[in-house]
Amino acid sequence: MGPGPINADPRVLRAMSAQLLGQYDPAMTAYMSETMALYRTVFDTANVQTLLVDGTSRAGIEAALVSLIEPGDRVLVPIFGRFGHLLKEIAERAGAEVHVREVEWGQVFTAAAIEQAIIETRPVLLAVVHGDTSTTVMQPLEELGEVCARHGVLFYTDVTASLGGNPVHTDAWGLDAVTAGLQKCLGGPSGSAPATFSSRATDVIRSRSSVEAGLRDPGETAGRSPIRSNYFDLAMIFDYWGPRRLNHHTEATTALYGARECARLLVCETLPVAIERHRLHGAAMLAGVRGLGLSVFGDLEHRMNNVVAVVIPDGVNGDAVRGALLGDFGIEIGTSFGPLQGKIWRIGTMGYNARRDTVLTTLAALEQVLRRLGAPVTGGGGVGAAWDVYSDQEPS
Repeated sequence: MGPGPINADPRVLRAMSAQLLGQYDPAMTAYMSETMALYRTVFDTANVQTLLVDGTSRAGIEAALVSLIEPGDRVLVPIFGRFGHLLKEIAERAGAEVHVREVEWGQVFTAAAIEQAIIETRPVLLAVVHGDTSTTVMQPLEELGEVCARHGVLFYTDVTASLGGNPVHTDAWGLDAVTAGLQKCLGGPSGSAPATFSSRATDVIRSRSSVEAGLRDPGETAGRSPIRSNYFDLAMIFDYWGPRRLNHHTEATTALYGARECARLLVCETLPVAIERHRLHGAAMLAGVRGLGLSVFGDLEHRMNNVVAVVIPDGVNGDAVRGALLGDFGIEIGTSFGPLQGKIWRIGTMGYNARRDTVLTTLAALEQVLRRLGAPVTGGGGVGAAWDVYSDQEPS
């Protein structure tokens, strides 16, 4: 019940137990094509280049940034938590001239502030985290696509923590490059990074295309500025997933099965229903921790549906609480990073664990651990407040 990874859906684990296939077996290439179609629905896009990057969600981030950024490009990174710093570091390693704007952790940027930063820095690319689990808040993206289009800026966002449990509308919001992971609201294991790229982003990546020697057609030459990574070269990955089926790496078969099943389950549930499920159980958890008398961190107006940041009460050893929850109840919750290390707990309600029983059990266990450690809590207040949310909001 932390900020991820969460328990994988048993149906995903079952799908991953299937036998391996060769990467050019017709069944395997059919699975790849089906996976692309499923994730177009998940990302709410018509983008042709919608696929998986083999690796954790960080692999998707790095593939997008190293493939879009040429050395010397200006990149703007608005930072409101730990993972904005990650985007900055990866962009710098790709050779970008990175400009940052920062707000206090737990807050978000206005569209006007980001537009002003674009005017001041004139970047090629805006790179922003959507939901930052280090703070549990979510940066609004709805107006930023139009801002970027007006200023001729490519727009990349990391939606690892938000996709599947909060609205993400790739095309409607004007997102050019979007990457994610499975281990949060999608209910799978870390190891595959779903990603989607607009035609505008694809054109930039294709302009840097460099087919490996031994695979090139006669007369085919390298691009004007080859992508500085082989494994994360999206131009080559596009050719691997596309009609040319040019060999790049050996597709991670078992991971593909899992990613495909995550998307299939989400599409079957439908995105509106899944988002409402995360909203409901997230609201019950939020009410529950408040019902115990605990304070909540961050801008609640912009809180993600799927994770809540709880301020550790004065005099309470946060690690001791987490240890007792895990050792005595088998429940894991998280702490945070940097300035929030040891100051908050992060409790997730996401993916397969966005359920009434997990919420109520976690709140009941948290109350007992806090009482045993001498912390003042409202007896029965957590479960009671959560029950009230369910009574008020669940269908009768």
